[in-house]
Amino acid sequence: MLKKFLFPVLLVFCTKNFAQTISVAEIKKNINFLAGDILKGRGTSSAEETVAAEYIAATFKSYNLTPKGNNGFIYDFTFKTPAHPHDTIGTGEEKKSKDVVAFLNNNAKYTIVIGAHYDHLGLGHDHNSLDANPEGKIHNGADDNASGTAGVLELAKYFSTNNKKENYNFLFICFSGEELGLIGSKKWCEKPTLPLDSINYMINMDMIGRLNDSTNKIIIYGVGTSPIWVPLIDKMQSPLSIKKDSSGIGPSDQTSFYLKNLPVLHFFTGQHSDYHKPSDDANKINYEGEKKVLEYIVKLIEETDAMPKLTFLKTKTPDTKSGSFKVTMGVMPDYVFEGKGMRIDGVTEGKPASKAGIKQGDVVIKLGDDEVDSVQTYMKALSKFKKGDAAKVKVLRDKQELEMNITF
Repeated sequence: MLKKFLFPVLLVFCTKNFAQTISVAEIKKNINFLAGDILKGRGTSSAEETVAAEYIAATFKSYNLTPKGNNGFIYDFTFKTPAHPHDTIGTGEEKKSKDVVAFLNNNAKYTIVIGAHYDHLGLGHDHNSLDANPEGKIHNGADDNASGTAGVLELAKYFSTNNKKENYNFLFICFSGEELGLIGSKKWCEKPTLPLDSINYMINMDMIGRLNDSTNKIIIYGVGTSPIWVPLIDKMQSPLSIKKDSSGIGPSDQTSFYLKNLPVLHFFTGQHSDYHKPSDDANKINYEGEKKVLEYIVKLIEETDAMPKLTFLKTKTPDTKSGSFKVTMGVMPDYVFEGKGMRIDGVTEGKPASKAGIKQGDVVIKLGDDEVDSVQTYMKALSKFKKGDAAKVKVLRDKQELEMNITF
């Protein structure tokens, strides 16, 4: 039934677009299709995710890119789901899914990988929604991560139609299963369709659609994974305000490549209150802002074109103890906040923070006995609590220090 809706969409791509600029119209078209209700949130292994994969493959084909999956443009893989919601190892039902992979051959020795995940939370059945009652609700995932997927498609268009032969090849990959634990990128890196030692570096885009026009701030993770990243980023002129994070390990697909000793960068415009909720819709995307991000990535890639293959560096793993959380406050950290403390970008109704009176915009400066000066120290403090524990939380609100009681 869904393929009836796909056919007229694919006709759009029968005529190759030879534009050499980043197109807001193309970004908007792709996000609106991928994040439309017809695809029901692109849940991993769903029929609707397959339609999304076919759409991406057809777009790659329209740019005359070479298929580089294990089944044409498609990279099929199987995985096992977690038996329980909080398991990190799949021991449950075996399922099938697919990445979408395309190659731009410039007859070069080395290749730049540009990737993003295209899956999202579907109808809220996988216990990773932050909505109070998620079951059966469409989680469209416009920012997370139709925005990054549209970025991959737009950069594929740009580099395949810019009438320039770069000194590197390009591999464009849209991953499935990221929301269930970076599954698609792990699977590809385990059995790559291009030798890993031929990869120069990997660019990942995850949630690049909510640039704040007043700050123009983005976070670039992974700047410590090669010695050239920081000086290169520091010398580049841009309307964007850049916050740099050195770690190669993070909650998105660049991690799979970093763990194979490859330099990576991950682009991110910041967290928001619609994250992992049904309200992450296409009408909230800053399309002009995403264009700025993609133009920056193009410029950065072009700056590396005359450089030799990048040197890889290992980075310090963030000390977040991510596997040890027994409780949640029900807040969304503001990852682009540069002040002291952990600024709250969103509060989930009915969770401990909401019940304690904590509001969006509050800055947590102490949790229990621990001072909080960053997201990392907040996470360390949070990991000490278990369900039923009570604690005091200090926050700054409008320059006033407030103390509240919270029960987990």
